[in-house]
Amino acid sequence: MVTGFLGPNGAGKSTTMRAIVGLDRPTSGVALVNGRPYVDAPAPLAEVGALLDAKGVDKGRSARNHLLALGATVGIGARRVDEVLGTVGLTEVAGKAAGTFSLGMGQRLGLAAALLADPGVLILDEPVNGLDLDGIQWIRALLSELAAEGRTVLLSSHLMSEMELVAEHLLVIGQGRILADTAMDTFIATSSPGVVEVISPDAGALAPLIIGPDVVVASSRADHLEVRGASAEVIGDLAAAHGLRIHGLLTQTTSLETAYLELTRDSVEYTGTVQHHARPTGAPAPTSAHSPSPSPDETARRAA
Repeated sequence: MVTGFLGPNGAGKSTTMRAIVGLDRPTSGVALVNGRPYVDAPAPLAEVGALLDAKGVDKGRSARNHLLALGATVGIGARRVDEVLGTVGLTEVAGKAAGTFSLGMGQRLGLAAALLADPGVLILDEPVNGLDLDGIQWIRALLSELAAEGRTVLLSSHLMSEMELVAEHLLVIGQGRILADTAMDTFIATSSPGVVEVISPDAGALAPLIIGPDVVVASSRADHLEVRGASAEVIGDLAAAHGLRIHGLLTQTTSLETAYLELTRDSVEYTGTVQHHARPTGAPAPTSAHSPSPSPDETARRAA
């Protein structure tokens, strides 16, 4: 299963991931993987594969030698190294120094290292960072494939659209607290406005039939209704039972991005403001800081 790990900047996502694999020591508590600390596993790389910092490689080593060195720590040889290089699409550049790689290629090498020992758990921090559209689609398919194989994937990403596509479960943190720990569908559904838009030339006759103790109907134009408290199925059945025409029924849904922003609104530590000062009609545009101010003679000519 893919679990999405979300939170505002500074919430502690990367620190949490580092603590899980023993790179940071928590001030209290303990991080366990399969019931024990990661560092106590007989072969940690075979238990947890992690991509936390794609730049954390010896830049003078080739991609293949980097993976061979990692593999040697758990008894993995050249055959598996070549296999994961093919999986991440780096076969043709396997002999090039990692320091010459672009950001996206570095991410692919980091993923190869995470997959090297065929672990059952993967921890990935912003794995699509630096990837182009093809790379993002490839990552999406890879994560779905890994989850289908029964692996556990903890995924941190700021790309909400991608997270919504691949994650089945969500863990949201903010200011040191867990804000949500729930299924993706449930998280989005609980944030949905519960409004059904109805388009009907018979809206005037339909509205009184829908209105009830727990149902509110509003209208912005003659053929349009906004209904709260009744499902699209109920509205359609009512219209059909009374011979009224329906040209459109749309249940408004919330995106992951909207639901997340609503949940974390009070947990954002770093916020900025954008101020827009309207210029009075007819007022001259501000002079560029790099442009010389007009001379008095020039000003007089412009006024004339």
